[in-house]
Amino acid sequence: HPINWALAKTISRDQKVLIKTAKGDVVIGLFIEEAPGSAINFIELCNQKYFDGRFFHRVVPNFVAQSGCNRGDGYGSEAYSIRSEYSTKRYTEGSVGMASAGKDTEGTQWFITHSPTPHLDGRYTIFAEVLSGMEVVHQLEVGDQVISASFVKD
Repeated sequence: HPINWALAKTISRDQKVLIKTAKGDVVIGLFIEEAPGSAINFIELCNQKYFDGRFFHRVVPNFVAQSGCNRGDGYGSEAYSIRSEYSTKRYTEGSVGMASAGKDTEGTQWFITHSPTPHLDGRYTIFAEVLSGMEVVHQLEVGDQVISASFVKD
């Protein structure tokens, strides 16, 4: 799945996305320079309203809340994958990463970490971080809905 570099050039370094959930709002800041393929993939899916109405299908307390599965059970995606973009960033509370089944298998599923998760460092792409709404992330449960995911206009 190619990176849309034309779209990448239009995204500001501090681009934010508002994720409205059944439990409240979460604002994330994208790492467009550190993980351009993952950030652009996420942006394209937001533009398509792909995440709207999806559910958090996996929530593990003190670990992650995960969404983006088109089947709702953690085994769905679309008919493409994107490259892994590993960096020196470390998973901390509020890191937003791409779920994968191995190198270069990322697609539509993403997760937010509840706490530092060093065993994910260098193994899963970090493409954003929670800027506000971590209290909402900590309240999420399996079955909670993503109402919408859209750009925050400054």
